[in-house]
Amino acid sequence: MTARILISACLMGHAVRYDGASKPLIHPAIDRWRREGRLVTICPEMSAGMPVPRPPAEIEGGRTGADVLAGRTRVLEKTGGDVTSEFRRAAENALALARETNCRFALLIDGSPSCGSGFIYDGRFSGERIAGEGVTAALLRANGVEVYSDREIETLVERIGGDTGNGVGAGK
Repeated sequence: MTARILISACLMGHAVRYDGASKPLIHPAIDRWRREGRLVTICPEMSAGMPVPRPPAEIEGGRTGADVLAGRTRVLEKTGGDVTSEFRRAAENALALARETNCRFALLIDGSPSCGSGFIYDGRFSGERIAGEGVTAALLRANGVEVYSDREIETLVERIGGDTGNGVGAGK
């Protein structure tokens, strides 16, 4: 069976980020996986009904998505609004979609309080990064989905053994 990959909608060029922008990931593997029907696109926040644009949000207190899921901290907007329940629902929606579509892998935008898998922001809206993962990335990992950031696409290519058409891939 061909590996299916849950992918952040912003990486596919959809203008769904908090600021109404996208962060398209240009890579031969993305084009190939799209042609092969492997990609399953989601913006977790939009799936939970959050608008675009929306105030920036960060996980409070330098904590991580796992802490949010465990009820130890909240996700707060820069304006002070508590969007913890929306981020939890977003993560649950992403997990449900991954299960429904048999996605064993996820390729998510790093830095997001939802999708970040290598780093997130410190919760003070200072622009400082900390090691950690967002709520969706944490829930996916806790349920056996392998999560990769946009900066790790080559690692994902190697992991699933896909040739990107440029000599990159397992066995090349």
